[in-house]
Amino acid sequence: MKTSALGRIALVCGVAALTGGVVPAAAHADDATVEKKILPVMVEFSDSAFQHPDEVRASTPDTYFGAKKDSVASFFKEMSRGRFAYVPAVKEQMAGPVTLPMTAAGCDHGKVNTLTQEALAEQGLVRGKDYDSLSMIFPAQKTGCAWAGLATVPGPYSWINLYGTAGGLGVVGHELGHNQGFGHQGRSMCTDGDLVDCTSDGTSAKSVMGGGGPAAGFSAPELIRAGWLSGSEAVKVSKSGTYALRSLHGEGDGTRALDIPMGEDRLVVEYRHAAGTVDGRIEGVHAYRVPKGAYGSSTLIDLTEENETAGNSAPADADAVTALTDRASKVSLAVVSSGNGKAIVKVALNGESLADEAPGPSAKPSVNPEHTGTDTDAGDGVSAGSEAASAGSDGPSADSGGGAEVGSGGSAPAAGGDAGSDLAATGAGPGTLPLVAAGAGLVAVGGALVVARRRKRA
Repeated sequence: MKTSALGRIALVCGVAALTGGVVPAAAHADDATVEKKILPVMVEFSDSAFQHPDEVRASTPDTYFGAKKDSVASFFKEMSRGRFAYVPAVKEQMAGPVTLPMTAAGCDHGKVNTLTQEALAEQGLVRGKDYDSLSMIFPAQKTGCAWAGLATVPGPYSWINLYGTAGGLGVVGHELGHNQGFGHQGRSMCTDGDLVDCTSDGTSAKSVMGGGGPAAGFSAPELIRAGWLSGSEAVKVSKSGTYALRSLHGEGDGTRALDIPMGEDRLVVEYRHAAGTVDGRIEGVHAYRVPKGAYGSSTLIDLTEENETAGNSAPADADAVTALTDRASKVSLAVVSSGNGKAIVKVALNGESLADEAPGPSAKPSVNPEHTGTDTDAGDGVSAGSEAASAGSDGPSADSGGGAEVGSGGSAPAAGGDAGSDLAATGAGPGTLPLVAAGAGLVAVGGALVVARRRKRA
């Protein structure tokens, strides 16, 4: 079978390290903004320099910290709803160019990292003291790198293999999502409506980590992983009930995600509706499998026969869930109503019948929000016609609808915390499991093959 769309994104955007061991850490005690000092640095080689360094120097601060809606700082502020912020590590908002004593060929990202930190240290800039995260930007012409971006998962490092004179949110935002502990978000095809027999294929199109571009923002499992949903916003369901969901990225208070036990895995359910700069092409209730608590490694559950997503110009709710069952864990779900900024969802655990649950209240209509975002995909900054450009483009006002828990069920603390790690240890930060053995370094994924997942039927 041909390499899936997820594999093409892995090839182009580059995921570093193994994502399967990432588990959520403790939630933030409050909603105070967590600031991460990031240092973008222009890097050149002994045999390769930027053709237009002044233009790169002018565009880089705007890409990372500009006031425009598609800057890195604006995007992460919106996605975290003010709980997290990337801030400049230096008043100039960037460093460089620094010329490394190495040639560009070979794409030796590890050596680039080591020599860049040494060069910065000579300027008095030390990681952990002067900056938390390092984003290395270098000219792509002679590197031979098979990706437009690479990053540690989780961790403080990202590499931008720059084509042209300006990076874009599609690439940089994707790589910094990896730094948060998010892997590539794939899709599980479960066309018989039951989750005991699913096949992994393609991408979710519901996140910048899953081929949706920045216009898709991040999904609920990723927000839980990062700690950007409070305990009342991410409800850990402990018994059968009927629940009201408000839109994931909308303004105001309310339940935004249901976190449901499903055997050793979790089932996370969200409602998507246009809000702010995101979700203009996504609508409806969507569900994700979270393998063994690894919220950064979730996959979208697609029950449709048509194999259509918003990522390939299908209707915004083409792969939205209306009902699903997992016989192995005896979990069922049904959407009572969905639209206009609110959804009502019934959940049955332990083999209980959905029919036994009292119907939830009708969704309260909301003002139809205006979507102001633009479709910026993961191919931003990549030269037209290149393999990176084509493979990296697999993706694509305030919502006033309310949302609250209607049925019973406990609320869970959201997951998150500092996920920083360095290359030497290649481990996760406090509250997470190590990704790979020490010294193993980064594993650049060149493609993700289609893998069939079959679970034992109950």
